[in-house]
Amino acid sequence: MSESVIRLSGVTYRAGRDFAIQNLSLAVPRGAVYGFLGPNGSGKTTTIRLLLGMLRADAGRIDVLGHRVPEEIHRALGRIGYVPERGHLWPHLTIEQTLATHAAFFATWDATRAEELRRRFDLRLSQRISALSKGENGKLMMLLALATQPELLVLDEPTDGLDPVVRRDVLATLVEYVATTQASVLISSHLVHEQERICDWVGVMDRGALIAEVPMQEFRSGIKRLRVGNVPAVVDAAPFALLSREMGVGRAETWVVRGWQATHAEWISAQGGALRDVESLDLEESFVELLRSGRPTEGTR
Repeated sequence: MSESVIRLSGVTYRAGRDFAIQNLSLAVPRGAVYGFLGPNGSGKTTTIRLLLGMLRADAGRIDVLGHRVPEEIHRALGRIGYVPERGHLWPHLTIEQTLATHAAFFATWDATRAEELRRRFDLRLSQRISALSKGENGKLMMLLALATQPELLVLDEPTDGLDPVVRRDVLATLVEYVATTQASVLISSHLVHEQERICDWVGVMDRGALIAEVPMQEFRSGIKRLRVGNVPAVVDAAPFALLSREMGVGRAETWVVRGWQATHAEWISAQGGALRDVESLDLEESFVELLRSGRPTEGTR
């Protein structure tokens, strides 16, 4: 992996009696759009708060833009554009006052870009924050993040609850910014289909643990659904990971596997099996299968 703009190593944090981040190691390569995927409650927002210095880890190390967190986070924050899961703007201010307030805190504030984005997003300077719709608030949060000209964007569910038109506008603006600046992005979401279009790396979080971290293309192409006849008696030595298996008619089964390569068909044949079909899964199906395989079945712990 290339130089990382975010690196977590062995990070542990107990958020309560029933949930903890567990020995988390994660790396976001410089210049990557890293999709941080996971169901609600998996630990994505807690991880983001840890790497931004809002929470202090119980153990492990966190580095962001070459600075140790939380001790040196103040050295990195001016280079980060952040869109939180929930808006944090002062409701009594207008958009004009909000832009002026943010401009005062960032030496890198680009007033020309801010005005361009305001017009593109059709936001009126006189609008009060308290009167904004969810879509307008989402567009304003992205505007504020991009107008600081960040080299790293940390986006926590930036399109959650937005209608399709607003989601498209927000994501298109993000992609345009990354293409022109080569900024790095960590974008957290449970909307898997959106990440498939814009991300080149993917990390999957579940129950406080990172269960996958690979280039998007590898993740998308490496999980397959196989239909196998004459199923081998023993599959423990398979060159791929068997995520799930379902019984079919006779000795036929349907397998979902991770790490599949075309040459693995030879292994199945060598065990006396018959590979009848290989089906590619989209990102959402792969995501669901990966989560399902990592959870205990009913009646187990």
